[in-house]
Amino acid sequence: MTLRLTTFTDYSLRVLMYLAAAPGGRSTIAEIAAAYGISEQHLVKVAHRLGQEGFLINTRGRGGGLRLARPAAEISVAEVVRGSAGADLPAECFHPASNTCMLAGGCRLQDILGEALEKFYEALGKYSVADLTVAPVRLRKLLRFHSEQPGKGAERAARERG
Repeated sequence: MTLRLTTFTDYSLRVLMYLAAAPGGRSTIAEIAAAYGISEQHLVKVAHRLGQEGFLINTRGRGGGLRLARPAAEISVAEVVRGSAGADLPAECFHPASNTCMLAGGCRLQDILGEALEKFYEALGKYSVADLTVAPVRLRKLLRFHSEQPGKGAERAARERG
């Protein structure tokens, strides 16, 4: 295992950061996809999972969209990473049902990797989504929100790009 986040986890954090910085705190999958230049289809899966995990409120229909289910300061980065990574285990020996390692129980790798994983989540637990967006003016500029109405920044960015 490396300490590299999966694409799904990366996109999960990006969606939450986008919504934390969005004017009005609401946006659509299409706007977020356009701002980051990533697939809407993939973001649909991400948004669905974030909704299941209690991070987002997903509203369908006219006037719908995505918004944070609770304040960004109350959403732990560790919680998001754990929720989006699923059962991402660092080695085979962490999953007793499918473990075929002949060294299981005879080496200390599981203990050492377990400790490292615990420290990894401990470090992430010190930060919230709000901490990731501490420079909201700069972030809004990067995401091309500027000072426009809620939900209009990404549409404009998409028009400007192509």
